[in-house]
Amino acid sequence: MNATIVIYGSSTGTCEAIAEKIASKLGCEAVNVQDLTADIVSNNQNLILGTSTWGAGELQDDWYDGLKTLQGADLNGKTIAIFGCGDCQSYGDTFVGGMGELYNGIKASGARFIGSVETDGYTYDDSEAVIDGKFIGLPLDDINEDDKTDARIEAWVAAITPDL
Repeated sequence: MNATIVIYGSSTGTCEAIAEKIASKLGCEAVNVQDLTADIVSNNQNLILGTSTWGAGELQDDWYDGLKTLQGADLNGKTIAIFGCGDCQSYGDTFVGGMGELYNGIKASGARFIGSVETDGYTYDDSEAVIDGKFIGLPLDDINEDDKTDARIEAWVAAITPDL
C-alpha cells in the first residue's frame, strides 16, 4: 500500500471515531483537517477524506479551510476515497451531502476517486453525494443505523484496499 492518510473533520466526535476505525484497519494515521497542510497532502499518495454533514447538506465547518488546502495542492494522480456521516431520518433530504461537497470541490483535480457505494440498503430521500446512481463514498448514519456501521466500514475498507 502506498502512503495513505485519513483526514477528517468532526464537530461532535462521531466522524473522528469513524476515521480512527478506518485508519486502524488500513494501518495508517488519522489527522484532523484542522491540522492539514500542503506537506501532508504531498507526502501521501492516498487520501481518505471524512466529513460529517450539517444544516442543509453542508460540510463540517473545518473542512472549508481544508478544501482550500486540497484545491491548492497537486492532486493529479493521487487516489481519493470519501466517507461521510449523516442523519438519514432528520436530514433525509440532504443525507451525507458533505461528501458531495468534498467531491465537487476537488473532482476536477486529476485525482482518481475510489470507494463508491451502492444506494441499496440506505434509507434517505435525496443526497448530493449520489453520483451516477451510487454514493461517491461510504455513507454512515451512526445515529439511526449504528448497528450497521462496523459492517459497512469493514466491507468498504476491504473494497478500497486493493486500489491503495
